[in-house]
Amino acid sequence: MATAYAVILAGGRGERFWPLSTHQRPKQFLTLFGGKPLLQQAVERLEGVIPPERTLVITSADLVPLTCEVLPALPVENVVGEPCGRDTAAACALACALVERRDPDGVVCILTADQIMRDAPAFRRTLADAIAVAAAHEVIVTIGIAPTAPATGFGYIRTGARFETNADTAFMRVERFVEKPDLDTAQRYLADGRYLWNAGMFIWRTQVMRRALATFAPVLDALCDRIVGASPGAAEAVLGEAYPDLKKISVDYAVMEHADNLVVARGAFGWDDVGSWTSVADHLPADADGNTVVGTCQALDAAGNIVVAEEGRVVALLGVSDLIVATRGNVILVCHKDRAQDVKKLAHQIGDARGGTSPRGS
Repeated sequence: MATAYAVILAGGRGERFWPLSTHQRPKQFLTLFGGKPLLQQAVERLEGVIPPERTLVITSADLVPLTCEVLPALPVENVVGEPCGRDTAAACALACALVERRDPDGVVCILTADQIMRDAPAFRRTLADAIAVAAAHEVIVTIGIAPTAPATGFGYIRTGARFETNADTAFMRVERFVEKPDLDTAQRYLADGRYLWNAGMFIWRTQVMRRALATFAPVLDALCDRIVGASPGAAEAVLGEAYPDLKKISVDYAVMEHADNLVVARGAFGWDDVGSWTSVADHLPADADGNTVVGTCQALDAAGNIVVAEEGRVVALLGVSDLIVATRGNVILVCHKDRAQDVKKLAHQIGDARGGTSPRGS
């Protein structure tokens, strides 16, 4: 197998998990799922495929110390802080440059810090096959997830002809990326059978991605040149100078929707992006009335609720159903499950009321 590097994107703020997820300790550091921070789980499930010394994390500059604390097995220099958030296109270009500095022929695996894979061995097999395909062909590989429901919270990938490989994993040509659909459209996608969920994972050889950036995002390609050519210790200064002027855009929009050399690996390893509070019920046990509780809760004639109460607090439910109740410090969130996706809006509203763009704590 070619020399592969994992680059885990961990700069998100996870505002749909407010108030537990805050700017100082966002979603990737939560231990709700599996008792370990999601970021730590993302590194540990690479065991046997990519070692810690070839695992890098790109996060925001203010989260570098906490990231190093959570990931003591990673060399400190492998945790890189962005001076400001510019979405995934800039982060992927930075990842490409960081790996190219170490290995011009390296294979970059773009992964995320806040997802769950229930079947880690199956994920490792899929990732290893994707690395082999990216190493052997002039393609950018993405991993799509076989949909299990007509989900409206994910983007989709429409697959085309089979891409022939010697791998056990099935690979197909990518026809197009599709935005998050409404329910009727998602139901059609599920029935069609040619659509996969877009999990935001990409695998490429550095030079393959550099050619794509040169064609579709020349500003980001120029950034790569500056980082690769910078003297040791100067890359941080390059980022500080260049990043604020970069366009905020996803790698899907900037590159993937234009490239014609994309193939997708069909993944089936229990993937979930745990994107909102409703995900808690999918991964934790419920009582006889369907209440999922973390912490202390007393319920009477209450059903289908999600409760996360910090130590020292008691949540009491009476005659209510399908609510989300989460406590942190002096903040208590109460909302209906149907509005879970709007928690981010509420968090921003509270942040604006406090004079900021988003809440920075309780």
